[in-house]
Amino acid sequence: MVDNKQLIDKIVDLVGGIENINSVNNCMTRLRLKIANEKLVEHEKLKQTDGVMGVVDSDTLQVVVGPGKAKKLRDILVEDFGVSSDSTAQQNNWKDNKEDIKNKQKKGKLKQGLELIANIFIPMIPAIIAAGIFQGFGTLLSQLIESGVIAGTTWEVIQITFTLIGNSFLGYFAIFTGVNAAKQFGATEALGGMIGAVSIAEPLITLSQTVGLYDAEEPLNSILTTGKGGIIGVIFGVFILAKIEKFVRSKVPDVLDLIVTPTVTLLVTVSLMAFVIMPISGVLSDWLVAGLGYFIGSDNTVISILSGYVLSAVFLPMVLLGLHHGLIPIYAIQLEVLGGVSLFPVLAMAGAGQVGAAIAIYFIAKKEGNKRLTQVIAGALPAGILGIGEPLIYGVTLPLGKPFITAGLGAGFGGAYVMMMHVMANAWGPSGLIAIPLMTPDTMIHYVIGIFISYIGGYILTYLFLDRQSVQNV
Repeated sequence: MVDNKQLIDKIVDLVGGIENINSVNNCMTRLRLKIANEKLVEHEKLKQTDGVMGVVDSDTLQVVVGPGKAKKLRDILVEDFGVSSDSTAQQNNWKDNKEDIKNKQKKGKLKQGLELIANIFIPMIPAIIAAGIFQGFGTLLSQLIESGVIAGTTWEVIQITFTLIGNSFLGYFAIFTGVNAAKQFGATEALGGMIGAVSIAEPLITLSQTVGLYDAEEPLNSILTTGKGGIIGVIFGVFILAKIEKFVRSKVPDVLDLIVTPTVTLLVTVSLMAFVIMPISGVLSDWLVAGLGYFIGSDNTVISILSGYVLSAVFLPMVLLGLHHGLIPIYAIQLEVLGGVSLFPVLAMAGAGQVGAAIAIYFIAKKEGNKRLTQVIAGALPAGILGIGEPLIYGVTLPLGKPFITAGLGAGFGGAYVMMMHVMANAWGPSGLIAIPLMTPDTMIHYVIGIFISYIGGYILTYLFLDRQSVQNV
């Protein structure tokens, strides 16, 4: 097993050397490299490198290396090799700028929008996961204390500490969203955070009462109240903030910029935020929650089963098309409105279907004498079970074709069960067994049952319909 320094040396060599890397960034499982000359990249050798789970060639070269490792490899490139981080790289080369613009034009508005959403939320995923785990265990301890199963000051201190950690992020999610949105829209980050803070600040209720927009009997039905419009409102508000800030700065003398620009920008943006953006986005958010509630939170068992099956079955094709990023705001809205996320546990079943399919392929490959494929599956299965699906997808099921489909169809059965049992998560992140602590205590067991149903479904459908000849030739 190669260490991180050896692995990064191999990756650098196979992508054409350090001079062929313009900048680097990472997400949870992938090292994202901006390559100067794509022709110098040895894709096949890179895919076969020990420690590399897969390679995705998009506008950036994405090397799948697994959770934790992606960040460590990125740090080595920045600190030891002097490669620029995407967040700090200067855009002074007109040829690079021209190429970036062309790439964005090729992607289309939908793809650009989805990637923008992803760039806002992906940096927050580690905090979302940690906060969700602490929130879940805090809730569990609270229930155990109330029922008398455990008692004592020590347990109460632990429960309060866990809840404190969970609330420190989830309670101020709008502020973190505002900061990251400002990064993407080119606004001052602190001002973006202030827009997020405005959306949850208590004086907003006083303002709403003063101008007659508050419903004292049903506060959630108020035209204006804290959290109205949720994450949608914050993102749109920061978008407007960026436009106003750039306009004001272009008109203000340099000597007055530091004082006038943020003051005027906030005054105008917050006024629009309170009286226009939040009420309108609140209506949109309410419609979205109501629509989702019909399919995702339906009391009709038949609707729950069908929607759960379809969502789980089609999720991974959405991932391949890059459409899954559009689901992140829905997670956030559910978390704000419902106090938990019901969509994430259902979609998490998709990875479990891939595990079941891979196990079926393993036995078939072993019977057919394909040792290379059995070794690939044996190496990728542990990651798949823990919720990192890329090694199985790009290394096993997708190259074979049909198993990618049967895995999704098999996963649908687990999704149907999870939806029917109304499984709820405190946050979202990697799927698989590692996500168990993210589930609410009363639904953890149903989440686990759903995973094993998906394993079995993916295994049976793949074993029945996989062409044995294709396993020999892969």
